[in-house]
Amino acid sequence: MTTVPSGRVAALRRYPVKSMLGEECARLELGPLGVAGDRRFAYVDDETGRVATAKNPRLWRRLLHCAANSGDSGVVVTLPDGRAIPVGQSADAVSDVVGRRVHLADERSAGATVERSDPVDILTHGIDTDIEAEILEIAQGTPGGAFVDHSPVHLITTATLDAIGLDLAEAVRYRPNVVIETPSGFRPFGENDWVGATVHIGGVELRATLPTPRCSVPTLEHGSLPRSAHAVRYTLEHNRVQAGEFGVLPCAGLYAEVVTGGTLGIGDEVRIRGDAVPADR
Repeated sequence: MTTVPSGRVAALRRYPVKSMLGEECARLELGPLGVAGDRRFAYVDDETGRVATAKNPRLWRRLLHCAANSGDSGVVVTLPDGRAIPVGQSADAVSDVVGRRVHLADERSAGATVERSDPVDILTHGIDTDIEAEILEIAQGTPGGAFVDHSPVHLITTATLDAIGLDLAEAVRYRPNVVIETPSGFRPFGENDWVGATVHIGGVELRATLPTPRCSVPTLEHGSLPRSAHAVRYTLEHNRVQAGEFGVLPCAGLYAEVVTGGTLGIGDEVRIRGDAVPADR
């Protein structure tokens, strides 16, 4: 098998609380369960028992106006009004922000589910329309208790971001852990073709599992970033591919599982090894 250099790490991100803004990192620690400290907490709707996520923007988009950061004393949640509250004491304040009663969970329960609104419905009818949402079990490709959507690590390339018309700062719309700066000539959505291959980043080895399906989250406000319908509309028009067992969906980015853990750093070389399985176009 050959190993092909495919870029370098341009940015690293961690999101301590599901569907909140996260933190830029100079380094990330990866183990068998994924990125240390990533999606470590989530809020659960008291009424339905489902995990709160901006995938249902009518109910939960205000979470994207909050931020979660890790520090020596633990995770701190910063609310839209600027108040900073330890995550363990934040449920009442977050309930006030989103307008629904929630409680904090620090480990994903077996079979945990979320509501996912169809992005086409959201683009057509608006974020406040009461649209029936699909119920999905999360973290089906991840061991442990983190509140990830599927696999434990999420990658995206600058070639894909450039094609969509987003700069590095706007990569946050897709909530990746690793942004890979790809060389000139690397085609947009080329990470589709890494599925099944081993992705070497520094001393870390990942196995690419499937292209990342996109919901309506990239179109929403993220803190000071305004809404951007184009962030999903472009994938609907240019990259509808097979996303594992989920079917043919608009995708941007790549999910992966950890084969060999270690530390990732900005500037680490990215190399692809093995026989990848090209995604159907």
